[in-house]
Amino acid sequence: MTVEYLKKADLTSKTDASETTKIVQEILDAIEAGGDAAAMEYAARFDKYDGTIILTDADIEAASAKVPEKLKRDIEFAHANVKRFAEAQKATCQNIEVEVVPGLIAGQKSIPVNTAGCYIPGGRYSHIASAIMTVTTAKVAGCENIVACSPPRPGIGINPAIIYAAHVCGADKIVAMGGVQGVAAMTFGLFGLPKANILVGPGNQFVAEAKRILFGRVGIDMFAGPTDSLILADKTADPEVVAADLVGQAEHGYNSPVWLVTNTRSLAEEVMALVPKLIDDLPEVNSQNAAAAWRDYAEVILCGTREEMAATSDSYAPEHLTVQAEDLDWWLDRLACYGSLFLGEETTVAFGDKASGTNHVLPTSGAASYTGGLSVHKFMKIVTWQRATREGAKPVAEATARISRLEGMEGHARTADIRLRKYFPGENFDLSAEAAE
Repeated sequence: MTVEYLKKADLTSKTDASETTKIVQEILDAIEAGGDAAAMEYAARFDKYDGTIILTDADIEAASAKVPEKLKRDIEFAHANVKRFAEAQKATCQNIEVEVVPGLIAGQKSIPVNTAGCYIPGGRYSHIASAIMTVTTAKVAGCENIVACSPPRPGIGINPAIIYAAHVCGADKIVAMGGVQGVAAMTFGLFGLPKANILVGPGNQFVAEAKRILFGRVGIDMFAGPTDSLILADKTADPEVVAADLVGQAEHGYNSPVWLVTNTRSLAEEVMALVPKLIDDLPEVNSQNAAAAWRDYAEVILCGTREEMAATSDSYAPEHLTVQAEDLDWWLDRLACYGSLFLGEETTVAFGDKASGTNHVLPTSGAASYTGGLSVHKFMKIVTWQRATREGAKPVAEATARISRLEGMEGHARTADIRLRKYFPGENFDLSAEAAE
């Protein structure tokens, strides 16, 4: 059967991408040149905020007092889950050593980066969960300095729940500054902050572009675009649950794609009828975002077989991938391109977004075809080392000298030559690049 689009998107997540590079580059250049004062000027312009930039212990305590106890318990529950999963991830980063040839030992060592800069969105929605996901993971990785940065509201400051979450999860400094200026503050080490070695966390197109421009000077988690989600559903799926899950992800923003891939026409048609009603029932801002995302970016795709469904999903490489179908183990084994996978109706993307333990900072815009999401590993440098006895170095030196000469790198070759002469005086070696007679 040919794949059939019952609903085809008019736009893609890249169609209306703003020409932000010039704007962001100008802001970064101005802040690098002007330092703290320039960052403060942009904060006043964009954040409409002129309060404390680096929160004090008293600021954190006062904000925490405003957070309801029930929400504190929920934050602590989510933090514990994310921490537990991150600790399990870290356990996979093993230091190893192996005797490559007799007498030559090579090893691998995992070293956390020194300073992590965690960006926590706080504009349209206050992303409490992003504080949990980024700060907790950096803390488990062993980063010595963790800076959390979030945009303040005019006359108010950072959402108290974000402050509480960042503090509980282990942030050493909390910065009330958003957008490009916040990213710049962490990168350039403004306001007495340590310079970030890596920048992580979601953000709007300006934050994403700032991270892209700065990549190389600092590490970043990934290049990010609008969030996207795909659902694979067969005849066993509940149309109401499928529709709710699509709408739940479409509310992220007007350009957040959601896709349904199914082999059951009746399910697709019922879901398409349900979605607009569920969108209309959302609060106004959420409804506007979801309606635009569904109208312009959503797709419903009908396939003939589950293999066609899986192949279609892999071609999209979605950030979030949900399977509501029979034989979940088959899907787990077959699917290859996704940021995070949610198997069965009993779990949903929102669980991963907020509290189940897996990280919600994930590859978007097809990047799941080549990378995974934020993890402890993103904060770890996997470095190598070696040591050798003189006998162990002998065959390696011989091979190195000959390969180097074949490449035309005589200086490299001579670093091998000198060791062979020193360690094995009087012994003759064929170290030329020419073939032996």
